Order: sequence, then C-alpha cells, then structure tokens
Amino acid sequence: MKLLKSLLIAATGLAALSAQAEKLVVAATAVPHAEILEFIKPKLAQQGVELDVKVFTDYIQPNVQLAEKRVDANYFQTKPYLNEFNKNRGTSLITGVAVHVEPFGAYSRKVKQASELKEGAVVAIPNEASNAGRALVLLDKNGVIKLKDPSNILSSVKDIASNPKKLKFKELEAATLPRVLDQVDLALINTNYALEAKLVPTRDALFIEDAQSPYANYLVTRTDNQAAPAVKKLAAALTSPEVKKFIAEKYKGAVIPAF
Repeated sequence: MKLLKSLLIAATGLAALSAQAEKLVVAATAVPHAEILEFIKPKLAQQGVELDVKVFTDYIQPNVQLAEKRVDANYFQTKPYLNEFNKNRGTSLITGVAVHVEPFGAYSRKVKQASELKEGAVVAIPNEASNAGRALVLLDKNGVIKLKDPSNILSSVKDIASNPKKLKFKELEAATLPRVLDQVDLALINTNYALEAKLVPTRDALFIEDAQSPYANYLVTRTDNQAAPAVKKLAAALTSPEVKKFIAEKYKGAVIPAF
C-alpha cells in the first residue's frame, strides 16, 4: 500500500512538472546545430524547459518562421547573414549569444591543391550575398583570385579584380553544394553542409578559414521574446562548459566554440 502511495505521489509530481514545463520551439539545421540542441535538451528539461527542435535544410525558412512567430528562436546563422536577411526581408530578428564557429572550406574531387586548377575551371559558391562574399574572401586570402576590397564581406563576383585562371563561377543554393562536387572543379561549402555530406573539413578541405574567423553562429530571437526566462536558459545552456567540451570532442576542430 505504501509503495502504491509513493508511486502515485511520484507520478503526480512528474505530471505537475510536465504541466509547468515551458515549451520552446527552436529551428536549426541538422549538423551541428540540431545535434548541439539535442545534447542540451535533458539539461533544459531539468530546468522546466521542454525543447522542441525543428530541423530545416535551408537558410530561409528558419528566419521566416521565427519572424512569423511559428518558432521561438533559431540557431544556424552568422551575423552577416542575419543582417542581410533583415535588410532584404524587412525583418528585425536579433542575435543573442555566439555559440560556435564553423570554418568555411574549399573542397574538390578533381584537384588536391588550388594551384592545380586549370584555366576555365568551374568554382561553385553559395548564391546569397553573405556566404558568397565569405567564399570569395577565402579564395582571395588563398591567392586564387584578387578582390577589389578583400575586407568587403559582401563582395560579389563583380568585385573580382584579378582572375588569372579565368575561373567560371556558379552560384548555387548552399545546401546543394556538396552534391555538385563531382560536377565542378572546386566548391566553397558551409561546414554544416559539409558535415552532413560526411566530409571532414580538417581533412578534406583544400583550404579552410582559421580559428580567427569572424563568422560565429548565433542563437537568434525576436525583440519580443529575447528576455524570456526560457530563452535565457537556452542561451546559458548553449554556452556552458558542457557544450564546449561536447563540441571539442565530437567535431574535432571542424566546429570551434565561440565562447
């Protein structure tokens, strides 16, 4: 009888805790963002926050759904990308904590180093401004091209001052770049998509951004919920020592903590 009573009390307590838990819906791309969020889910549950991770394969919908209040936050993007999105879409999403850096890399299945690229080789880069600029700046830094202003993170192919090998640039949706590796000579790929394609950036990239990359990935919210207790708990969990250790051990340099 005492055992039954104890079980009933425990069940009631769990039900009450569940009823009190605040649900937080966060949009993310699969790797590494959703994986990191899944890692902190139990910790947040202990703090009364039920984390629901919605995985997306593109960079547009996570912001659209956040602006439309269909999700509470998102975690997948850099500040330059968000600034460009807000400018073009008339939104006012805001960055919270910086969580990690994904060094952007250049990949090829046809050459082993950039100097082997032939005249007229095809180079694929992302088709939106912030990531296209990031790709071109990396190409400039590694001597493949010369930009008019190497510090301009929003450089486009029109801003190439010198292209000695007459490279041809194909601008494609970022998520598709790993899939066209066999069709182009070089592709500049965001690390999250490289990891999803089972590429190992520290091993497979011909060249890659270093640890000083300014492109941290942020937790992003709206002005109306940035100070919500559940969002603050999420931010704290994402920048905890446990997450720093998880990132270091799981991604082995392909993803670098930004805190």
